[in-house]
Amino acid sequence: MNSVSRMRKLGVLMCLLILGTSAYALDGVDFEITADYNGKYIWRGQNLDDDPAFQPGISATFKGFTAGIWGSMETTDIFGNSGEFTEVDYYVDYSADVPGVEGLGFSVGAIYYDFPNTTLLSTTEVYWGLSLDTFLSPSVTFYYDIDEAEGLYISAGIGHTIELGEDAPAIDLSASYGWGNSDYNSYYWGLTDSLSNDILLSAALPFEVGGWSVTPSVNYSILVDSDIKDSDVYSTDNSEFYVGIGLSKGF
Repeated sequence: MNSVSRMRKLGVLMCLLILGTSAYALDGVDFEITADYNGKYIWRGQNLDDDPAFQPGISATFKGFTAGIWGSMETTDIFGNSGEFTEVDYYVDYSADVPGVEGLGFSVGAIYYDFPNTTLLSTTEVYWGLSLDTFLSPSVTFYYDIDEAEGLYISAGIGHTIELGEDAPAIDLSASYGWGNSDYNSYYWGLTDSLSNDILLSAALPFEVGGWSVTPSVNYSILVDSDIKDSDVYSTDNSEFYVGIGLSKGF
């Protein structure tokens, strides 16, 4: 059994473990289901699907540990995959506060990316990150592919919430910047340099309906480096605007 198969089985087993233990009324287990519909599927600046995608997920959290499964299903037949999942991700995460440092949090985890109904190779990333509970909520996360790409991608982000009134939903604004090293860019872009990859700007308006969180959003993704723009085989556009709506419910 190779390392990829082991990682996938680990993710599935951890999900089943948490789901199973909840059946015995284990205190402190929180579940969440999500169902997002996006006009495009843009990942780290790459246009992976120029048509709408349905992206559901389920996760379970216990004492800072989270295990989950997330997928992306094509909704059109442009690639002959209408109604089929072309990506399924299995992930595990541990998040907590850094002891002795007020407002500083950290996360560590792993993601196994599987691509059914495609010719793409499955791969695995491990990650670690820091976040600060202060103005603009700055964060930075390091993703390292230990499988196919063997490269590093770094994402730095900020966010801010604008309150519209006591009885009105708030607007969540966020921005992120992504950078890839030479190995990462060689695998995903066919380039040999460490380069700035992408910027993502988002605005969301979450509100509650019948116990569900509903989050419409508008998003703008930009490829940064000119070499990356020239090498983009996924799209002729170097920037992508798309809208989405997400549903989520915890229980």
